[in-house]
Amino acid sequence: MSTEQNNQQPRQNLPEMTVIGPDTKIKGEMFFEKSARILGSFEGKITAQGEVQIGAGALCNAAVEADRVIVDGRVHGPITARDRLTLTANAQVQGDLTAGTLVVAEGASFVGHCHVGPHAQELSKGNSAEQSREQHRQERVPASQTEAKPTNNGSNLDMTPPWARTNAGAA
Repeated sequence: MSTEQNNQQPRQNLPEMTVIGPDTKIKGEMFFEKSARILGSFEGKITAQGEVQIGAGALCNAAVEADRVIVDGRVHGPITARDRLTLTANAQVQGDLTAGTLVVAEGASFVGHCHVGPHAQELSKGNSAEQSREQHRQERVPASQTEAKPTNNGSNLDMTPPWARTNAGAA
């Protein structure tokens, strides 16, 4: 078989993937019917039906939503993986995570809230609505009513977190 004939045969068992090169900077909204690999810089929103890979050296100031997400670069923004979210050892994520399954390699960096499990998307949407109501309520209450007021001089103040307290020490 000649090389020419070999090149004309469709590649089997390889998923279709769009690659955004390392020298590319994009701002806006991208939608992929299949999968995408981001190696450059992106700002905005990324949505894919398949997998989104944020490669090493990539920077995304974006909301990312896909069936599967693999982060090996930097992401600033919320990530929603309907199936699986993987943070590699090089991942640096700042934003809320929602995933059916979360895999975090040793060395990954993550700052944000995490919703994981089969019902995570539904629950996080409910929490977002609840947080919005709470934020709206706090905006209407004067700051003087929400500020903490000292109850004593601080000499007997219990600084133990609630989850670390025992029933024996509770008053």
